[in-house]
Amino acid sequence: MAQSLSPSLSSAAPSPSSAGSATAAARRARGGALASAALAMGLISGFFYAYACSVMMGLARLDDRAFIDTMQWINATVRNRWFAPSFFGALALTAAAVLVHLPRDGRRVLLWVVAALALYGAAFGITLGVNVPLNNDLAAAGDPATLGDPSAVRAAFEDRWVAWNAARAVASTAALACLLRALVLHGREAGLRRR
Repeated sequence: MAQSLSPSLSSAAPSPSSAGSATAAARRARGGALASAALAMGLISGFFYAYACSVMMGLARLDDRAFIDTMQWINATVRNRWFAPSFFGALALTAAAVLVHLPRDGRRVLLWVVAALALYGAAFGITLGVNVPLNNDLAAAGDPATLGDPSAVRAAFEDRWVAWNAARAVASTAALACLLRALVLHGREAGLRRR
């Protein structure tokens, strides 16, 4: 009887090679999640950075009506198939990277990924809580050519939008730095385990 049980017990236990391949697959999944999150984060942080260091500086030189008209058109077209994967993808992919690092052997990297998620969560919240409502208010102002006081409309929008855009640019760039640090740590750990 003991002899008949021993083959079934030994077959139920994972072999060292299958355990090793599962660990290697988990490492690859973690690396892929980190790389995907970092790519999306790099795109969106670059987007916010470009507004902070060039777009808004250029628009600041326009007269009030031209400024309002240009920003209305930018806001009307920015929500497109190119923008969405980075804006929403950075959040979803970083959250996925957190999940795959929850097991004990991913905890060394986990802190950095959680920090990235928190930082980008702040940038995401700023966008939805401040920048988008300001965009909507500017759109609701109507045709710049018919505005009685375009300078007041601009004043209610520009400085606040620029300041909060700078905040989300800093937060998303810091999130990218955290993801890059996580990738470095992941690479070091993978290299040590191969030795």
